[in-house]
Amino acid sequence: MGSKFTETLENILLPIADKLNNNRYLGALRDGFMVALPFIIFGSLFVVLANIPFLDKIISENALEEYQSILGPASASTLSIMGLFVIFGIAYKLTQQYGLEALYGGFAALASFIILTPQVLEGISGVIPSAALGAQGLFLGIFTAFVSVEIYKFFVKRNWTIKMPQGVPDAVAKSFSSLIPITLTLTFFLAIRAIFSYTSFETLQNFIYTLIQQPLTSLGSGLIPTIIAVLLIQVFWFFGLHGQIIVNSIMDPIWMTLSLENLEAFNAGLERPHIVNNQFVDTFIVGMGGTGMTMAVILGIFLFTRSRQLKNLGKLGGPAAVFNVNEPLIFGLPIVMNPMVIIPWLLSPVIVTIVTYFAMASGLVPVSTGVHVPWTTPIFISGMLVTNSIAGAILQLVNLVIVVLIWLPFLRILDKQYFRTEQTTTKDQKQGRDDKIV
Repeated sequence: MGSKFTETLENILLPIADKLNNNRYLGALRDGFMVALPFIIFGSLFVVLANIPFLDKIISENALEEYQSILGPASASTLSIMGLFVIFGIAYKLTQQYGLEALYGGFAALASFIILTPQVLEGISGVIPSAALGAQGLFLGIFTAFVSVEIYKFFVKRNWTIKMPQGVPDAVAKSFSSLIPITLTLTFFLAIRAIFSYTSFETLQNFIYTLIQQPLTSLGSGLIPTIIAVLLIQVFWFFGLHGQIIVNSIMDPIWMTLSLENLEAFNAGLERPHIVNNQFVDTFIVGMGGTGMTMAVILGIFLFTRSRQLKNLGKLGGPAAVFNVNEPLIFGLPIVMNPMVIIPWLLSPVIVTIVTYFAMASGLVPVSTGVHVPWTTPIFISGMLVTNSIAGAILQLVNLVIVVLIWLPFLRILDKQYFRTEQTTTKDQKQGRDDKIV
C-alpha cells in the first residue's frame, strides 16, 4: 500500500518538478534574485546595526538619531531599491540563456522598467518614489524583465542590427549592433506608458500592483498557502529533488515583497504588516539545520540512539547542520525515498509553521523586520536578528524541541533496526574468528 502510494506520488510529481526545473523563466527568476542577494544582505546588515536592541537605553536620543542617519543610506541604496538589482539580474540571466549580449539585455530591461515607473512624487515631476523601485514595483519589474528580453531577442534574431565593418573595436561593434533592438524595445514600453496614462490607473505599475500584486501577496501571506508551499518543498525533497529551489522559484517574488513591506514599516516605526514572508520560511522552518529542520534530527540521534551507523551519521552531518546544510543527513539516513521517515518529514514542518504563525499572531514573538540574514547563519542567532528580539531565538528553540519529539519514535525504530543489524554482524564476525582459531 505504502509502496503503491509512493509510486503514484512519484509519477505525478516528478514530471512537474522536471518541467519547473527546466523552465527558463523560473530559472532566470531564481538566478536574478541570487544576483541581488549580496546587496540585500549588505542592506540588511546595516538595518540590524542601526536597530540594535536596547541601544536607546545606552545613548541619548540625539546620538541615536545621528547614528541611524549615518547608517541609513546603506539600506536606502540597496534594500529600498532592490527591484532594480532583481530586474537587471533576471534580464541578464535570461538573455544569457538565449546566447545574446546579456549586458545589453539587462540594461534594456532596467530602462524599460524606469520608463513604466511613475516619475512624480507629491506633485513634483521627474522624481521617482523609492517605493516604486522596491516592494511596490517588484512584480512589474519581473514582468518587464521577461517581456523586454523577449522583444530584444525578437529583433536581434531577425538581424535588425547595425553591422559595423571589420576593424572596428569589438565594444563599439556590439554597442551599434544592439542599438536598433534596444531602441525598438524601449519604444514599445514608452507606448505602453502612454496608453495607460489615459486610463484610471494612470500607470502600468498601478495596474499590476492593484490587480495582480496585492491579491497575490495577500494570498501568499496566509497560513494555508504557506503550509501547502512548505509541504511541497518536503515532498519534492523526499524524491531527491531540491524542493526549496523548485517552490521558491514561484514563491520568492511574493515572500520577498512581503519582507520588503515589513522592512519599510520597521524603518518607519510602524507595525509590521505580514507574519508570513521570506524570513518566516527561511529562518523558522528551513533555517533550522536545513530543509525539514534536520538539526533536530541530529540532536535526536546524539541524545536517543545507540547504533554506530546513526552516531557516525550524526558526527558527519552535525557540523554542516549548524550552518543549515543537511545533504549528508538527507542522503545518509536516508530521507530520500525512505517510507520509514515520510511521516515526521512531512508532519514536522507543518506543525512548526502553525506554531510559528500563531506565536507571532498572538504577539508572543515579534514579526520579522524584513532584514535578510545569510541562509548559513546558525539558529538562535538568525532568529534574534530577523525579529530584532531574543524572543525569535526562543521560538527557534521551541520549534527544535517540537521536531525532536515528532521524530523521536521514528528514530527509535530506525535505531533498533540498525543496532540489531550491527549486533548480528558483530556476532557473525566473532564466530568467524573463533572458527578460524579452531
